[in-house]
Amino acid sequence: MVTLLAGRDDDLLVVPGLGSTAWDLAAAGDNHRNFYLWGAMGGAAMIGLGLALAQPKRRVAVITGDGEMLMGLGALATIGIQRPANLAIIVFDNGVYGETGMQPSHTQSGVDLLKVAGACGIGTCLDLRDEAGLADLAKRLKGLRETLFARVLIEASDPPRVLPERDGVVLKQRFRASIGIES
Repeated sequence: MVTLLAGRDDDLLVVPGLGSTAWDLAAAGDNHRNFYLWGAMGGAAMIGLGLALAQPKRRVAVITGDGEMLMGLGALATIGIQRPANLAIIVFDNGVYGETGMQPSHTQSGVDLLKVAGACGIGTCLDLRDEAGLADLAKRLKGLRETLFARVLIEASDPPRVLPERDGVVLKQRFRASIGIES
C-alpha cells in the first residue's frame, strides 16, 4: 500500500474495501480523503463509482480484496458501462476470505477477475505481481485518464491490524470536509 500511494496528492480519493485493505491503508497513513467502509461488504466499487461521477475532477481509487470484489461483481458491469475516466479499481487478490477465517475464495478455483472486468467493458486491465508493478500503477494513478482495473496478486497472511476510525458519522464528515463539501 505504501508503494501504491507514494507521493499521493490532494486529488486522489481512496475507498478501501473491508478487512485487510482498510487496515493496510490505515497503516500506510490515515488520510481524511480515505472513505473507510464498515459493514458494507461488496459496496466499495459502487461507492467509488458514485464518487468518480460526482467528483469528475478528482481521481478515485477503490482498493479492495478479492472476497469483496467477488461479492460485488455486478458493480464491474455498471462501471464498464459508465467508464469514468477518473476511476481505478484495484483488487488485492490473496485467494482467501480473510475476514471470515481464511477460507479459499473463488479466485483459487479459477474465477479470473481480470477477464470479468474486461468482459464488463473495462478496457485497461492490469495483472500485477510485484513491487515494480505497484510502482507503475502508482504512476498511472497520478495521470489517470481512463477507467482502470488492476488485480494485485499477493500472499495470504494475517499481519497485525491497524484499525482506522470506526465511527461512520465522523468518517463521513471528515471526508466531506476534505473535499470541500459542508455537512
